[in-house]
Amino acid sequence: MGLHEDMIEVGKLARAAANALRPATRDIKDRALLEIARRLRGSHERLIDENRKDLAAAREKNLAPAMLDRLELTAKRIDAMAEGLEVVAALPDPVGEIVGQTVRPNGLRIAQIRQPIGVVGIIYESRPNVTADAAALCLKSGNACILRGGSEAIHSNVAIAQIFIEGASAAGAPPNALQIIPTTDRAAVGELLKLDKYIDVIIPRGGKSLISRILDESRIPVVAHLDGVCHTYVHQDADPAMAERICLNAKLQRPGVCNAMETLLVHQAIAGSFLPRIAKALRDGGCELRGCPKTRDIIQCIEATEEDWATEYLDKILSIRVVDSLEQAIDHINTYGSHHSDAIVTESYSAAEKFLDEVDSATVYVNASTRFTDGFEFGLGAEIGISTNKLHCRGPMALKELTTLKYVIRGSGQIRE
Repeated sequence: MGLHEDMIEVGKLARAAANALRPATRDIKDRALLEIARRLRGSHERLIDENRKDLAAAREKNLAPAMLDRLELTAKRIDAMAEGLEVVAALPDPVGEIVGQTVRPNGLRIAQIRQPIGVVGIIYESRPNVTADAAALCLKSGNACILRGGSEAIHSNVAIAQIFIEGASAAGAPPNALQIIPTTDRAAVGELLKLDKYIDVIIPRGGKSLISRILDESRIPVVAHLDGVCHTYVHQDADPAMAERICLNAKLQRPGVCNAMETLLVHQAIAGSFLPRIAKALRDGGCELRGCPKTRDIIQCIEATEEDWATEYLDKILSIRVVDSLEQAIDHINTYGSHHSDAIVTESYSAAEKFLDEVDSATVYVNASTRFTDGFEFGLGAEIGISTNKLHCRGPMALKELTTLKYVIRGSGQIRE
């Protein structure tokens, strides 16, 4: 068979598995997750050997050190994947949860109940741990999944998926509930995006070019975010030491991820004292600074352009703007941000509440780093992605976000007059 026929077969297998998985009990799903976790812990050598093939190919392509870091599997990272599956197994099963119910005057009892979406297609890059996280969340929420990882991690992804399939099958879960696309042919993505007959939703995780392509080509609904242009606003009533800790963490703890700070906003009343100390700390951490005219009057840095304010650097580069007011900070975030994660540092209750109410982002923070936008950190066990959509779900996507709602109506012979 050709690629087109192969992908249709994958879709058919996934749809059949979704139908079989829908009525699965929590016990079956949790047993499967725990068995997979056990097998992952016992497969260090197998997985690291396969991962070495990916790392060798990546080095030949001269991939950046940050990309190599995201790609590498170690014993510690494999155990962390296993732990993530155990955490998901311990979470409540969202399937069957009654979201709301009412009794109508005619006696009809109407309830809204969570149900699996069906078949979830996930297209992602670089990180092999996504294979385990995504498959675990889909299994627990009663969904079949089709995974298409990046070519740079093909050996690692296939090996993890195989362990997942073996463990799930041994525990009595449908063997085809996870379908891994084993080819590195880029045309496979295009074929996957045409399978609207079999796939219910596409969730991309990767760079802007990948997500843009998927949004342009997909016949299937897509849940995604394009950019992570995240802000921290240091208000005039901020505690300077707290603000410094938060800003350094948000920018430098892991600059290559979507919830890292890309723009720092500082109120003019404290800019003269705060900017020199934070600039030194950022530079000591290897960060390049780009600033507005008011910023450059206070510290030496590169001139920030209009393009900088809307740029997700994913690197040790930071844009800085001095603002006149809380209102100007909020306006800047809503104008240039990507509606992902934004924070205010302040001791003012009224300023914090105004920021929370008026910043139009999926996650908004008071006195905390934007780096916490993550399913695990939110107590969701893991995440399948972060959504900046406003329909269906917004923010870190985990178990509940992988369900849909069904109306269940019980009557006693009622007819409509």
